Amino acid sequence: MTETTGAAVRTSETGANARGGGAVAPGSRGRTTIADDVVAKIAGMAAREVPGIHALGGGLARTMGAVRERVPGRRAGVTSGVKVEVGERQSAVDLDVVVEYGLSITEIAADVRENVIASIERMTGLEVVEVNIAVDDVHLPDEEDEAEPAAGRVR
Repeated sequence: MTETTGAAVRTSETGANARGGGAVAPGSRGRTTIADDVVAKIAGMAAREVPGIHALGGGLARTMGAVRERVPGRRAGVTSGVKVEVGERQSAVDLDVVVEYGLSITEIAADVRENVIASIERMTGLEVVEVNIAVDDVHLPDEEDEAEPAAGRVR
């Protein structure tokens, strides 16, 4: 039997066969809990895998990520620009993205939805009911990345 509550997915077995022997497979004995942050990381990684996605997060989130990357030992968060809601058996995802200039935003959005849904459902077993995408910016070829330090005049 699969139960899910709030921020976690739980798998448990009830009845006489739940303990010791019987027809219950060893993999179904016990409970698995998956945190909301895990679902957010899966969604963030899946979105970044799609060609045409330059970055995730709105302007402020990208700026804060660039600052975090400059601190030794730190790197940008995978969940920047990702919000998830996890219910009993379903989840919903909101993404803020920056796309590359010249590409079809509708095609990129469809590819992101497909990859995010497939990744979350495959890895967690949750049904993804929606993936909302907000395109916050378009990255132009001649723009500098916020994460890359600007080249100085003196070398």
